[in-house]
Amino acid sequence: MNANIKNANIKLVVLDMAGTTVADGGLVERAFAAAAGELGVEPDSADHAAKLDYVRATMGESKISVFRHLFGAEDLAQRANTAFEKAYGELVDDGLVAPVDGAREAVDALKADGLTVVLTTGFARVTQDAILDALGWRDLADLTLCPADAGGRGRPYPDMVLAAFLKAGAADSVREVAVAGDTAYDMRSGVRAGAGIVAGVLTGAHDEPALRGAGATHVLPSVAELPALVRGFGS
Repeated sequence: MNANIKNANIKLVVLDMAGTTVADGGLVERAFAAAAGELGVEPDSADHAAKLDYVRATMGESKISVFRHLFGAEDLAQRANTAFEKAYGELVDDGLVAPVDGAREAVDALKADGLTVVLTTGFARVTQDAILDALGWRDLADLTLCPADAGGRGRPYPDMVLAAFLKAGAADSVREVAVAGDTAYDMRSGVRAGAGIVAGVLTGAHDEPALRGAGATHVLPSVAELPALVRGFGS
């Protein structure tokens, strides 16, 4: 960007959930094991290990897309996804998710500053709602989105960020949007959408080199530091 052009003031913040605002303690891997078992993948086998490695490498991507890659046929991918969502939802219901330290306070601070906040996820709506209910977060954000709310394409596509931009109606330009997430897929989604801030956080799946390599404009210890970054961006 031309250094003589002042940064746009941020008006809309699009936040990832698991790993960014929500700590789930590795529930994705536990739910994947249930999904793999549903499709006959033997626990502790080389096939299971290879598939789990792919799940780890693609944290942040839409889960149905991951299962399409792993199992090929659409009916198998849908079976795996259904089993995954069921298992993850049961783990959530058991109380195994918690807010990332400072996440709720960060959202409250952003809203107090007059910004619109949207929570997004690569999970299906039923799982997203289960997490929101478990945390008491139904009314925390102004809007919540999953891939189905953006035409079915999750990260690394820009669709959820652009859907947030269009549905919220809070910003005049995508340069007035801040995106924050813990994975390279979150970063690619924000970059492709043209967001003014694409902030990686170090509370989830990927480290700073991975986040920077995927286009992060900033890397923060956690989402708790985001309000201060946003306040200073247009200065």
